[in-house]
Amino acid sequence: MPMTVIETTTPARTELDLAGRRLSYLDFGGPGRPLLALHGHVSEGHSFAAVARELGPEWRVIAPDQRGHGDSDRTDEYSREGYLADAVALLRHLDLGPVPVLGHSGGGITAYQLAARHPELVSAVVNEEGPAELPAGPSPLAFVLKMPWTAPTREELVAALGPLAPMVGHRLRELPYGGWRLPFHPADTVRSEEQVRGDHWADWLGSDCPALLVRGNRFPCLSEEQATAMAERRPGTRLVTLETDHFVHEGDPAGFTAAVREFLRAL
Repeated sequence: MPMTVIETTTPARTELDLAGRRLSYLDFGGPGRPLLALHGHVSEGHSFAAVARELGPEWRVIAPDQRGHGDSDRTDEYSREGYLADAVALLRHLDLGPVPVLGHSGGGITAYQLAARHPELVSAVVNEEGPAELPAGPSPLAFVLKMPWTAPTREELVAALGPLAPMVGHRLRELPYGGWRLPFHPADTVRSEEQVRGDHWADWLGSDCPALLVRGNRFPCLSEEQATAMAERRPGTRLVTLETDHFVHEGDPAGFTAAVREFLRAL
């Protein structure tokens, strides 16, 4: 059944039961057209709060906490197929589609894979730093394995985050039985990131809906060479590069939302 639209600037958190596994998602509400937003590793749906605010009231952003992140349950399975199945289940549960799908990093890969494999659900893709190909090798997120998943106090957990503290420190969860936890499990995160690596060119080229490809030029996951090739090889794709890092929508929210708004208005 379609979900009732909540016209508020405060997102409504709802849970979808997937065979006993909780998928938590935020609906930022408003009268606009729906847009699905998929975060990447070590993040969560609420990372799109500024984007939702800037795109409203034209667009109603719906942002799940992807499996193993935020308030969604952990799972034993972090394959590409698993992430896709969650997105499909959410869109069908809300009776939405086709809709634009925005994704960051691994969420960007999920977005264009969803367009290729379920074109009836996707009208456009905004791919933020999601490469078409990631080489095999050690995970760049292996450093999180040094972090504890839980700690007795919030202060201890923030201290253990190191350079991730500014980005993740305000997203820690208080445990019902005492103590605090990260919004992601370190071992799950590395396993998930390892499974996103590989050649995804067939999926990137496998859809014909309009696409916006956004990259940051400081410490990017998506190189300039590969981004240019992705835009040139896929018809209907526009490439935008902004002066920020891999987390474009948080590093340059004004520039990112301006590019996305212009793209969406032209659909």
